[in-house]
Amino acid sequence: MIRFSLLASATIAVLGVSSFANAGGRPDLVARDLQLGKQYAAGQMVIQYRSFATLADKTRVQKTLGASLAEVLGKKGSDFKADVNLVKFAAGTTMQSKLDLIKNDPAVDFAEPNWIVKHQAVSNDPYYTDGTLWGMYGANTTPTSPYGPYGSAAGTAWTAASGGDCSSVVVGVIDEGMMVSHPDLVGNAYKNPGDSTFNGRDDDRNGFIDDVYGWDFVSNDSSVFDGSQDYHGTHVAGTIGATGGNGIGVVGVCWKVKLMNAKFLGPQGGTSANGAKAINYFTNLKISQGLNIVATSNSWGGGGYSQLQVNAIERAKENGILFITAAGNGGYDNDSSPSYPSSYPNENIISVAALNPDGTLASYSQYGSTSVDIGAPGTQIMSTFPKYVNGKTIASYDYLSGTSMATPHVTGAAALYKARHPTATWSDIKAAILNSAVPTPSLAGKVVSNGRLDVSGF
Repeated sequence: MIRFSLLASATIAVLGVSSFANAGGRPDLVARDLQLGKQYAAGQMVIQYRSFATLADKTRVQKTLGASLAEVLGKKGSDFKADVNLVKFAAGTTMQSKLDLIKNDPAVDFAEPNWIVKHQAVSNDPYYTDGTLWGMYGANTTPTSPYGPYGSAAGTAWTAASGGDCSSVVVGVIDEGMMVSHPDLVGNAYKNPGDSTFNGRDDDRNGFIDDVYGWDFVSNDSSVFDGSQDYHGTHVAGTIGATGGNGIGVVGVCWKVKLMNAKFLGPQGGTSANGAKAINYFTNLKISQGLNIVATSNSWGGGGYSQLQVNAIERAKENGILFITAAGNGGYDNDSSPSYPSSYPNENIISVAALNPDGTLASYSQYGSTSVDIGAPGTQIMSTFPKYVNGKTIASYDYLSGTSMATPHVTGAAALYKARHPTATWSDIKAAILNSAVPTPSLAGKVVSNGRLDVSGF
């Protein structure tokens, strides 16, 4: 796996759209991931057809598979630039044997399992002033961290200008749901300007009725928060943009920012098809409404190689959106054993490893000298959290650990840089984040930048 990094000294290889879109997939990688036992939704296959495929062709393919159409994921000229179907078939034969049945069909561009992915957490403004939020501190912040200078130095960046004001920027949280009513999130939970009220209509005609704060691709409705099970997405959102200066709770890298949510992870995880739909959801909002969407935060992984997702991430790049993602929590080298979506080849990916408070690489964190870009605080991170108490869900705070927690630190950094450098492109932002990384012994030879996140110069 090679992903060209955007360090100032690096030679940039520009990969054209044709390198990704309608590329025929990677059946070798799919077969490898099936042999490795990566999970997929039972009896569910994603098929992208070639441009000339007819209804008769699709019917023939489904008959060959003994499958039925479950969902049309995309049509030619739409999000997926081709006809993409999700089909279902009865259990009893292996996924690989089904893929083999249609591998030479001239109408099929690529086919793959509908992989299952999961979040990358390891469960385990008073919280800033009392020293709890070590991930926001640095060598020169006040207060100083009791652990050392290994945080993101966001506290220094806040004093350099008007706090952590990223209010000109929109960030997409692709994850579980987000508790938009949480007192530390409600001020930054952004309403879709094209569909800003729950009135039962699709006001912006994007195919989603009342997607005020985003969309739930699990239940296929507009309720992005469904209770305390949505703790992971709420925690991630708080690290990016919990309101600063309000005298309560925690603070995110951005004190003010526009947060929207595409929920595709539920209690049992999510699927690669819904993940691709969530990525395209934000790209479409940027295209149709001109929203200043700089990045999506993606603290999930674990499925196999998906050309559908590669194409969606590339489409996001074409429209100036970074895809910031967790390196994974298996503790292994992604260079030798790729982990998705972290290891996809798209240039607009920033893959994030997790640091302990003492600056060491977390034992659970995956790494990779060419495939993981940077380290960030990931262990014992305090953030916004919904809790179920006495029969109801209340707003609270709690600790989580994982590369899931490192990822939103970098997402917040991308928003902060864009807010202060409005003309910056996705590649400018990525280069700024990697070039400003502080060399860190535990990350030397472990990540592309050899260092950890530092936003003090933003």
